Amino acid sequence: MAQVNTNSLPLFFMLTLQAFTFNAFAENTYVVFDETREAVIIDPGCFTREEQKELVSFIARNNLQIKYILNTHCHIDHVLGNDFVKDQYHVPLLIHPVEEPVLRSVKNYAPVYGYDGYREALPDQYLSEEEPVRFGNTSWKVLFLPGHSVGHVGFYDASEKIVLAGDVLFAGSIGRTDLPGGNFDTLINSIHQKLFHLPDETVVYPGHGPTTTVGKEKIDNPFCALSLIK
Repeated sequence: MAQVNTNSLPLFFMLTLQAFTFNAFAENTYVVFDETREAVIIDPGCFTREEQKELVSFIARNNLQIKYILNTHCHIDHVLGNDFVKDQYHVPLLIHPVEEPVLRSVKNYAPVYGYDGYREALPDQYLSEEEPVRFGNTSWKVLFLPGHSVGHVGFYDASEKIVLAGDVLFAGSIGRTDLPGGNFDTLINSIHQKLFHLPDETVVYPGHGPTTTVGKEKIDNPFCALSLIK
């Protein structure tokens, strides 16, 4: 059974983030809500009945109203639960438009990874840097962060000083770039030009592993720290 991540704690006074670690890829799924109880689910990776039950139970216990499913990107580990969540809550799925071919390709290779029961869910709306994501009293800026995947995005909350960065930046690491559509130089540019322009105290919630901060990765990350630039 998937374990609730230890960083699933209330963020300051208004926003609450609950993190789950799902599927064989140890992917981080996030449920985020504010005082209105309106919520979004980011990268639902739940696939087994136990994982699905864990997610649904948390939402029911907290009396949440799901507004959107948001995919930072559409590799298999981040989309395994899209169809289940859409079916359960009848809410739209939002992705970046150039990421749609990545999403559509999952059904072709899911059986190779042992996910013969994967059911495809296609997007209902598209994300853009020009259009914030709004739910409850919360507004997030969409950051276009290609490099790990062609249409990867992140979600930045300036008031709470958090960014949900998917598989772009990890604690001490970065997203892989050897998958179709990946590009190392593009990824590093996304980190330097977008994520590293956020305040140092911004907490990074990644698609795998523990949280970190922008300031720490600027100094310590062996792949993209600013100290590596000469």
